[in-house]
Amino acid sequence: MSDRLSREDTLFLQRLLKSIGLYEGHLDGFWGPKTDAAVKAFEARGRELRDLHGELDARSEGSLRLLLPAAQEAARIFLGKLRAAGLDARIISGTRTWAEQNELFRQGRFGNPGPVITNARGGQSNHNFGIAWDIGLFDQGRYLTDSPLYKKAAGIGLAPGLEWGGSWISFQDWPHYQLATGLAIGEVREKFEKGQPYV
Repeated sequence: MSDRLSREDTLFLQRLLKSIGLYEGHLDGFWGPKTDAAVKAFEARGRELRDLHGELDARSEGSLRLLLPAAQEAARIFLGKLRAAGLDARIISGTRTWAEQNELFRQGRFGNPGPVITNARGGQSNHNFGIAWDIGLFDQGRYLTDSPLYKKAAGIGLAPGLEWGGSWISFQDWPHYQLATGLAIGEVREKFEKGQPYV
């Protein structure tokens, strides 16, 4: 993994790992033995959760990979409830770097094609902190971009400790779920940047 990450991406990963107590080194963006050990411990925890709750489809597994363990577990339980109710649900987006978030923010703005899908720039979304995921619902393999089934999914899977984007007032986001932190997004960002716990 280390040979594919920029210094900025490595720093992002170090902050994520430090916030859950797996990384003990400096937040410097350099990949070393401590970063490597923390990543291995993080991946091991992910495998434990997969073994505990069952393996999902490849898209969901890939999207879960960088969620914090608490979010991984919540998302797996959530998706299990939807599938048990007969919904073909998959997790289609998880943790994003700030650069990835900014790219999504530009969609539908500044002359870029596509619809506006987020009001959050990099550092302003809980996706940037490993605690949010988006689901996709499918009907016979066809992705449903807009369906009342998303509201049904929230009724089935929403549990204490989770927040649903469909309940937001200013920008309803029906596929979006996140861990409830009790913190404003600025507070989450501040803790993340320092490698401090926020869930």
